[in-house]
Amino acid sequence: MTRLLMPLALVAAATLVLGGVWPTPYDPTTTVGAPWQAPSPAHLLGTDVLGRDVWSRVLTGGGRLLTVAVAAALCASSIGIAGGLVAGWSGGLVARLLTACADLLLALPSLLLALVAAIALPWQPAVIVATVCGGAPLTLRVVRDAVHTIRSSGYVEAALLRGERPASILLREVFPAMRGLISADLGLRLVVAIQVCAALGVLGLGASPPAPDWALMLRENMTGVSANPWAVAAPAIALGTTTVLFALVAQTSFHEHENRRPDRAAQEERPHA
Repeated sequence: MTRLLMPLALVAAATLVLGGVWPTPYDPTTTVGAPWQAPSPAHLLGTDVLGRDVWSRVLTGGGRLLTVAVAAALCASSIGIAGGLVAGWSGGLVARLLTACADLLLALPSLLLALVAAIALPWQPAVIVATVCGGAPLTLRVVRDAVHTIRSSGYVEAALLRGERPASILLREVFPAMRGLISADLGLRLVVAIQVCAALGVLGLGASPPAPDWALMLRENMTGVSANPWAVAAPAIALGTTTVLFALVAQTSFHEHENRRPDRAAQEERPHA
């Protein structure tokens, strides 16, 4: 069952990203009825504060948010992986400097960084900056520790004896051995990026009206939650389901990585044979 989570997450991501180009019952930015109408056959989830169809806005409200979150997660993981590989392999002063920079960034609250960045930058770069500053240091520390362990493995020592360069060993031997760990970390960075996107949107620093956006829908429809609860519940459920799905993917990837470690240990003896 857990093996289905990764394909399911990829399908969900593609669905949300491509949702903006799919036909919807109504134009998500156009008023089609009275504000706060209850669900009906004409409007499955009712209408929002401006009389727009909630179902149409939910269908199209995740594409931009998830696209920005994926970009932010990829940037954070890439920077953290690169720093972790260098710190774990080189050691010494370089590792201490990189770790000190990571510790300094970890001491700063991610949401505070996001708020400061959102004031100076558009919300999309602000999400990327906050995710990188808050996530890359964690990735660096995780990858650094993994590289420390893998460096003493038999197949890495064999590559060193063959005269391969450190960069080649890191890319061809060390990096593939951490695929499960890196997949799990990327899933966690994606969860954090989605949370940052949602937080900025609810605080009014995210997408601008009348754009369909799940976080913006929460902010706009809070005052009418008693009239049409689905105007708030639907985007909240969409955000929560997406976040939980990627968190489960991250957990599954981590468990698969841990389960494969004994097999990898058995393979370490092969270069010595």
